[in-house]
Amino acid sequence: MFTIISIMLSGMLAGYLLRRLLFGRLGRVITALIWMLLFLLGLEVGSNERIVSGLATLGLESLLITLAGTLGSVMAAWGLWRYTHHLSGEIATDTEGTAVTVGVAAAEEVAAEGKDSLWKALKGSLVIVSFFVLGVLIALSRWITVSEQVSDFSFYALAGLMACVGASIGSDPQTLRNFRALNPRLVLLPIGTIFGTLAATAVASPLLSERSLTDCLAVGSGFAYYSLSSIFITEYRGAELGTIALLSNICRELLTLLAAPLLVRWFGRLAPIAAGGATTMDTTLPVIARTSGNDLVVVSIFHGFVVDFSVPFLVTFWCSF
Repeated sequence: MFTIISIMLSGMLAGYLLRRLLFGRLGRVITALIWMLLFLLGLEVGSNERIVSGLATLGLESLLITLAGTLGSVMAAWGLWRYTHHLSGEIATDTEGTAVTVGVAAAEEVAAEGKDSLWKALKGSLVIVSFFVLGVLIALSRWITVSEQVSDFSFYALAGLMACVGASIGSDPQTLRNFRALNPRLVLLPIGTIFGTLAATAVASPLLSERSLTDCLAVGSGFAYYSLSSIFITEYRGAELGTIALLSNICRELLTLLAAPLLVRWFGRLAPIAAGGATTMDTTLPVIARTSGNDLVVVSIFHGFVVDFSVPFLVTFWCSF
């Protein structure tokens, strides 16, 4: 965690020092690295027998918990976004409800209006999901065996991505001014994410007749941190619920990566951060920076740290009942 953040901070410093050379030239590199990481994630999913064998019987339960928890969190983020900008007199949507973002990278992604903008967002999501699906299919065909070397390569790719994101932020002359203008009320966002996720998951739990309320809350408390939460849940409640946790939280991370432009459009600029849960300071941060705006990167990192810190406590708390 701290290694990745340090890499990003170093990239910000390099971007600031080289801002005349780098400004506006990193977008394609960031996009390519995101595609690569999604492909590698697909390889890991397709090579994990527990995930593959659980898709048929446990996939729907995982999807329901994912959708409920994500919806609850983005609704809380939407409420905070409206409340904050109502108090400050700044409404961040135009007459059609399209998000108005601050920052060069965000403007390039979501400033367009109407059907063309919506199709652009959907097309970008389809390209991203195609790389993930390709990775899954290749892993299932056994053309590539996922090894420790592949995992190491994923880390290096993520480190490179974070360095590029940092450089993009540091080279943006508007970034520092945006940070200074940040509304301090936005530090409430991680609280909204946690309570919104748990409340919506509790409402959806009666639909899962074979799962108790605490089972659903334990899965929802993973907040896309699928590795740690599934390990805890497997230890306390068994492999079946652990598999649901793994699938559900992977789906939440993927949903954030794929739907971030649409979440901004429908629920405001805080929505991708809330949807990303514990991943917003690393894996989903590049997408958040590009869709929500560089001025919210600090909020995203703070949000990810707080939510990440809460995962082991909340998961073990619900599993103790």
